[in-house]
Amino acid sequence: MRKGDLTPDRDRVIEEHELQETRFSPETERNKNARQYQREEDEEEEEEEKEEESVEGIFESREVPSWKKQLTIRAFVVSFALSILFSFIVMKLNLTTGIIPSLNVSAGLLGFFFVKTWTKMLHKSGLLKQPFTRQENTVIQTCVVASSGIAFSGGFGTYLFAMSERIANHSGDAARGVKDPSLGWIIAFLFVVSFLGLFSVVPLRKIMIIDFKLTYPSGTATAHLINSFHTPQGAKLAKEQVRVLGKFFSLSFLWGFFQWFFAAGENCGFHSFPTFGLRAYQYKFYFDFSATYVGVGMICPYIINISLLLGGILSWGLMWPLIETRKGDWFPSDVDSSSMSGLQAYKVFIAVAMILGDGVYNFCKVFSRTLSGIFKQIRGEASWRNSLSREEEPPASPLTPKISYDDQRRTRFFLKDQIPSWFAGGGYVLIAAVSIAILPQMFDQLRWYYILVIYVFAPVLAFCNAYGAGLTDWSLASTYGKLAIFTIGAWAGSDHGGVLAGLAACGVMMNIVSTASDLTQDFKTGYLTLSSPRAMFVSQVIGTAMGCLVSPCVFWLFYKAFDDLGLPNSKYPAPFATVYRSMAKLGVEGVSSLPRDCLVLCYAFFGFAILINVVKDGLGNRWGRFVPLPMAMAIPFFLGPYFAIDMCVGSLVLFVWERLDAPRAEAFATAVASGLICGDGIWTLPSSVLAIAGVEPPICMKFLSSETNHRVDKFLQGSS
Repeated sequence: MRKGDLTPDRDRVIEEHELQETRFSPETERNKNARQYQREEDEEEEEEEKEEESVEGIFESREVPSWKKQLTIRAFVVSFALSILFSFIVMKLNLTTGIIPSLNVSAGLLGFFFVKTWTKMLHKSGLLKQPFTRQENTVIQTCVVASSGIAFSGGFGTYLFAMSERIANHSGDAARGVKDPSLGWIIAFLFVVSFLGLFSVVPLRKIMIIDFKLTYPSGTATAHLINSFHTPQGAKLAKEQVRVLGKFFSLSFLWGFFQWFFAAGENCGFHSFPTFGLRAYQYKFYFDFSATYVGVGMICPYIINISLLLGGILSWGLMWPLIETRKGDWFPSDVDSSSMSGLQAYKVFIAVAMILGDGVYNFCKVFSRTLSGIFKQIRGEASWRNSLSREEEPPASPLTPKISYDDQRRTRFFLKDQIPSWFAGGGYVLIAAVSIAILPQMFDQLRWYYILVIYVFAPVLAFCNAYGAGLTDWSLASTYGKLAIFTIGAWAGSDHGGVLAGLAACGVMMNIVSTASDLTQDFKTGYLTLSSPRAMFVSQVIGTAMGCLVSPCVFWLFYKAFDDLGLPNSKYPAPFATVYRSMAKLGVEGVSSLPRDCLVLCYAFFGFAILINVVKDGLGNRWGRFVPLPMAMAIPFFLGPYFAIDMCVGSLVLFVWERLDAPRAEAFATAVASGLICGDGIWTLPSSVLAIAGVEPPICMKFLSSETNHRVDKFLQGSS
């Protein structure tokens, strides 16, 4: 099924059927009978082929465990271990580029590997009591993704860190209110706001999955992967993939360990290697030897990596050098390069304008498609019921879409373990009441009626985001969060802490709509693997609880280990924290504080982002896939193009591999990329511990021009 397809349009089916009858009407009765006979034979052969290809036919002989047996202790032990691993990966990406690829495949693959190894050991010792099933595999994947998802929706690289004094000082508006990170209030905040979205979409699961038949591409792909793991051939391939993943995991970890020895000071080490020369290095054009970015580049589509590189060339290659020549005219010449009164303001606010332009366009597009899909669905059901009411018998079989054996079996099991609507509604009201009581105690600027308004509209927005994700595989959680920033921030006003109120409201909104779309994706995965909705819901709740504990601890480790965390030229610049702080500031005080002509450029790039999207959609899939993505282009405007170069190297490796050996590339590219990301990501743990313990690398590898090197040598000789 293509993205965005719903149930078949019955009017179109009727028209095609009538057209076929008209086309064959001049034929003789004999030819009609012959064609009818041939058609029936073809249909029988197609049915036999479908039965042979039936996924559920393969698993028919295996007993489907009850929902309680799908929730095993070993599943949650493995989930907890993987949650720590993936939280480090997501946190590192959050604090560096803000680009986070889908880790569902890696979670499913590693979950299969760990539990399969566990059960194999127990089987040899004679202690194995329950076999490892695809339902248990789905529970692990759901729990891990829910937990690591908190590392994103928790705002550690966006709204939450934007409240800190460090980001406020860098943005030049510390007087408007700050709230520095603290492990206690962060954990409490996440526990209060992270569960509400789960209860908001539970009553709609049947409508989304069975009635509307939404595709949810990521959830569907994950389900197919898990189903394939648990067939004999798929299990063999999965073991080979895990072996490859483990090999590149080790190489990536050792490479990170090796690089650490040469990073004893600022701008030292391989991550500061002037690959294209020192002049290009000043404008952040270099390859920094990051295994993480290379792996992310192998997972992300080609167009994303190309868009990042184009954005870096446009900004750091053309715009910033030209705007620098206007120093003293457009902005003061004596301000620091990182000041929001100088060039930094152009970098941040032009990127904000592009992100907002892209977000507005895609919000309107997805929202319109959501409304259109719902309208067509309701209209189709109404017309179908009307046609049935006018006839005593159902329409003929050519007009009635036949339900396959797989769908029949999946629907039966999906509807077997119901989650009562009163439970979902009562849970939503209870958590909302607790949240309204507690959040104003954490944030004085966030009034209780602000939160009440958010929770009144949140279920509708959660449904829209979940429905849109089912059509397009695109979650607009960050867009809804930005909407809350501007709405609540403007409502509170500058004199009443509008900046902090807007950022806190962003966190409330993002967590609701993000967890809602995640849960419906998991329901789709569970539907295709015969996993119980109750098991999916419980796994999501436990995974969310894990994330509310693990993610703050991981962030706290970064925060304490790196004193320059969040600063522009540091190892972890957290670019989106500054962007979100700037959005809140813009929403509260308007555009009066921007340097000269910055607003004009913001308008231009806001329109430019919308225009690119219009052109991309207007060209269709054939040519539109070559048009760059404005959201991806905007990220290097603030951060620089160095990570885009790494990601393009990953794309180049994958491209060459696909040309040399396409089957192996298709089978193992994700495993290689996951190994590179996981190995480099997990090295962050020991490197952070070493930094907290005060252990410094022994060597500083720094690159100087020949003239500078000559002066350094002369100085050292003179001092000796």
